[in-house]
Amino acid sequence: MSSLSRELVFLILQFLDEEKFKETVHKLEQESGFFFNMKYFEDEVQNGNWDEVEKYLSGFTKVDDNRYSMKIFFEIRKQKYLEALDKHDRPKAVDILVKDLKVFASFNEDLFKEITQLLTLENFRENEQLSKYGDTKSARAIMLVELKKLIEANPLFRDKLQFPNLKNSRLRTLINQSLNWQHQLCKNPRPNPDIKTLFVDHSCGQQNGARAPSPANNPLLGGPIPIPKPGGFPHLGAHLPFQSSPAPVPAPLAGWMSNPPTGTHQAISGGPISLGAPSISAALKHPRTPPTNPSVDFPSGDSDHISKRARPLGLSDEVSLPVNALPVSFTGHAHSQTFNAPDDLPKTVARTLNQGSSPMSMDFHPMKQTLLLVGTNVGDIGLWEVGSRERLVQRSFKVWDLNACTTPLQTGLVKDPGVSVNRVIWSPDGSLFGVAYSRHLIQLYSYHGNDDVRQHLEIDAHVGGVNDLAFSHPNKQLSVITCGDDKLIKVWDATTGTKQYTFEGHEAPVYSICPHHKENIQFIFSTALDGKIKAWLYDNLGSRVDYDAPGRWCTTMAYSADGTRLFSCGTSKEGESHIVEWNESEGAVKRTYQGFRKRSLGVVQFDTTKNKFLAAGDEFSIKFWDMDNTQLLTSIEADGGLPASPRIRFNKDGTLLAVSANENGIKILANTDGLRFIRTFENLTFDASRASEAAKPIVSPISAAAASSAGLTDRVGSVVGISAMNGDTRNLVDVKPRITEETNDKSKIWKLSEINEPSQCRTLKLPENLRVTKISRLIYTNSGNAILALSSNAIHLLWKWQRNDRNSNGKATASISPQLWQPSSGILMTNDVTDTNPEEAVSCFALSKNDSYVMSASGGKISLFNMMTFKTMTTFMPPPPAATFLAFHPQDNNIIAIGMDDSSIQIYNVRVDEVKSKLKGHTKRITGLAFSHVLKVLVSSGADAQLCVWNSDGWEMQKSRFLQHPSGRSPAAQSETRVQFHQDQIHFLVVHETQLAIYETTKLEPLKQWAPRDSAAPISHATFSCDSQLIYASFLDGSVCVFTASQLRLRCRISPSAYLSSSLSVHPLVIAAHPQEPNQFALGLSDGSVHVFEPLESEGKWGVLPPLGENGSAPNTPLVGTSASDQAQR
Repeated sequence: MSSLSRELVFLILQFLDEEKFKETVHKLEQESGFFFNMKYFEDEVQNGNWDEVEKYLSGFTKVDDNRYSMKIFFEIRKQKYLEALDKHDRPKAVDILVKDLKVFASFNEDLFKEITQLLTLENFRENEQLSKYGDTKSARAIMLVELKKLIEANPLFRDKLQFPNLKNSRLRTLINQSLNWQHQLCKNPRPNPDIKTLFVDHSCGQQNGARAPSPANNPLLGGPIPIPKPGGFPHLGAHLPFQSSPAPVPAPLAGWMSNPPTGTHQAISGGPISLGAPSISAALKHPRTPPTNPSVDFPSGDSDHISKRARPLGLSDEVSLPVNALPVSFTGHAHSQTFNAPDDLPKTVARTLNQGSSPMSMDFHPMKQTLLLVGTNVGDIGLWEVGSRERLVQRSFKVWDLNACTTPLQTGLVKDPGVSVNRVIWSPDGSLFGVAYSRHLIQLYSYHGNDDVRQHLEIDAHVGGVNDLAFSHPNKQLSVITCGDDKLIKVWDATTGTKQYTFEGHEAPVYSICPHHKENIQFIFSTALDGKIKAWLYDNLGSRVDYDAPGRWCTTMAYSADGTRLFSCGTSKEGESHIVEWNESEGAVKRTYQGFRKRSLGVVQFDTTKNKFLAAGDEFSIKFWDMDNTQLLTSIEADGGLPASPRIRFNKDGTLLAVSANENGIKILANTDGLRFIRTFENLTFDASRASEAAKPIVSPISAAAASSAGLTDRVGSVVGISAMNGDTRNLVDVKPRITEETNDKSKIWKLSEINEPSQCRTLKLPENLRVTKISRLIYTNSGNAILALSSNAIHLLWKWQRNDRNSNGKATASISPQLWQPSSGILMTNDVTDTNPEEAVSCFALSKNDSYVMSASGGKISLFNMMTFKTMTTFMPPPPAATFLAFHPQDNNIIAIGMDDSSIQIYNVRVDEVKSKLKGHTKRITGLAFSHVLKVLVSSGADAQLCVWNSDGWEMQKSRFLQHPSGRSPAAQSETRVQFHQDQIHFLVVHETQLAIYETTKLEPLKQWAPRDSAAPISHATFSCDSQLIYASFLDGSVCVFTASQLRLRCRISPSAYLSSSLSVHPLVIAAHPQEPNQFALGLSDGSVHVFEPLESEGKWGVLPPLGENGSAPNTPLVGTSASDQAQR
């Protein structure tokens, strides 16, 4: 084909792409073989459309063309084969083996035999090289990295990966130029020719000698070609490069936002195909994969077996692995709850509230997920407990300090006092909320629980209206970001109100802001009323990018809950609405969602829930989309009565949706879980009509600040790390909401809830292993579907709950017995032990965030186990000294804090096999470690009853103090002290045999303390519930007590007789809380058994919060090991 013919194909490709003939575009790409569309290829691979993948490839290469092509086809067919095996579809796997993979037998017969043998395994991960294979989505993503390298290195693809740099609508331009020339050749040219066809040459009819118009004033005749759809984006299709702003882009931001091509591609191995992972170069250790797939950076299948490797093992926080070396998560269960069907959408009207004026903005509390904040068109704010339908707070607009306001604002308020709320939003930890008004001001309130709302800061922020407000942590401190009619974006210190940054560059009022971070880079997206989208770093160097938003008017942006996907929703002045997903690396629209009416009757607002659904208010209804499907999923009218473009807001876990309604109303929609939860309010024991007379609990700072996130607003979703007392660092996602502040009528006599019989609660004894003597450590997996225990004789036990008709979500429960799980090999995870009696050794372990591996020690070397195969992946740090406590760094899984029996703490980097720091301050062995990612500190505790706070940047000691032992209590010489952070990451729980205490970290001062009386049994262990609202404590006499965390008040006591035979001399040694169910916990006992506890379904919770007395103190409560007449010692 001639060069001009080849160029014509490119022009046709551009035309087809602009006209949205997507299938035809890719068909022509494949048939012509001129341009390989890598983006299309990636999408098809990620979607598993294997037939289309190979068909598309066939236009450019065949299996036996060269070694690169062979590896490309092998990797694709191997992945297809493994997916069939993973689904237990053996007939399909056999078909793939015979039809697709047999062709490679002539090149490597041994490999083909090994692949064939996978059919004989119950789980192909039992194969050594496939033991680290993760889920399908992650495996495809990692394989794509290798495929792209192979394609780029393959000479057959040379000059076919880059589309020519063409101006928009080039083919149209050439046709117009042709028509212009034809018109000029007309014998009788008309001033306004009527061209109706391109099939024949143009010719004007006779018209009294009229002259042809000049090209200058006729668009048809050589003037600029108008770009189609001027209300949308300038065309950013697959074939056109993204034109970024000329402003300089710092290297870190460029890495993900602009992603410009740089130089030549790295060399790719054309080596032999293999069963194991593709060999990935160091430059590609971190391909773009969702951070919900953390993993371990192991050698690929082409490398030596891991036990023989010379280099140290590397772990990463959210690491991407070669395929087949992926993390293993328990099948079908992620720690973050996701919706499986549209039925999980909140569609049932559960509550109808009347605010009194029209709602303009709404936001649910990040932790107390039935607490709804509302701002209205007359400047009112309301705070609702939607479960009980109670309005806790109602405030009308008022300037707190008029003298501090600017003169224009003072003058304007005198002339026109009318003010509307533009935005209300909670801070990430729920301790503050902000209100942005239509006149200059923002106001920040502090929230202290129930109806306790206090003025915090008032800032005269902008000239004109403040259009949006958000919170972020740009410099490890909470900041408030605002934007306004004055075309500015400003950043303020949320504590002092000091202005930190002002960003200038928009040429129109700034409509919305969306702060976010990626890889420690903090930035802000902003949108203006001229349709411009800009991005800013926290510096004074100006905007980094410049996009045009679809609709080019009112646009808002939001990330999915996991922070990996960016969406925007906008409405044009003509009423055309758009929801799109962005490809951040290219600055282009990735997909556009269909389903809006042609002319929306207002500015459409939208929201995202978890990582699955989008919702928008349009056409007197709420419309839903699956994020992965551009077609409208469903639409609901919520029993009618909605405005044309209702305002909407999901709560954090997506179980509730607040929708503005006509006549100042708010409708609360719920799914099944949401309905079940808010109905618990209807069963409360007190009379709602007398709630105003009820005693109001004094709320400590702990309950006021529930969960904190470093740098994410509610748009991103707060992900809170908990350093658990068993040494794991969790990501707390999707904790089911609970009633955190309960009111009790003074007229009712409160009584401690005593559970003495098995019938009074739900308990389950897990299947036993006769080789185990006593349970030393206990933890739930992060997914919540399994429990892991470490026994005193160094053996690990894993119980897994299966998904079935009686347990649809497969989560741990006391209602169904789990399986004591082992791989088909029958091996056990057993720690290295020394010559001494392992029963005397100190056991410790820490579970990775993705449940794929556990790091553990029982007096000997530290071992790393694969949780799927139970195989020992590596051992390190032989004693002495022996490890006594393990904790992963919350931001970097390569960094481990290891407490030692010689009283030191070693900060160990696994990747480089090096001790980075050795911390000395304790005098006896380390018994507890906990990280706070908000304060950037490590808190340690030891058998010396000392607490130490270490800076996690430089590892210097900041503070230390010894426990204050209750009078009359003398602890044992080597009694353990454990520490665990509250969800706010500021307060922490201290557990000692003599006491429970809540400490504030920065001052290292005890705020609350509880101790059993002298005659009571010692405390053996304690832990926060997953939402930090309860504390579960076990005692050496076999009893368990449940406390309200905010005040350390006893609310429920479980007697040993409720779960143990009276003839047994057994007691609990460890206690663990379910990661998502606040009312579920498990006990590890001295006889090697494990019991799971839940309250009766009719109760729903453990006891009732005791009321405060007239003087603000709690009533006297009986203590463990004492008679009811004994009183609490506080």
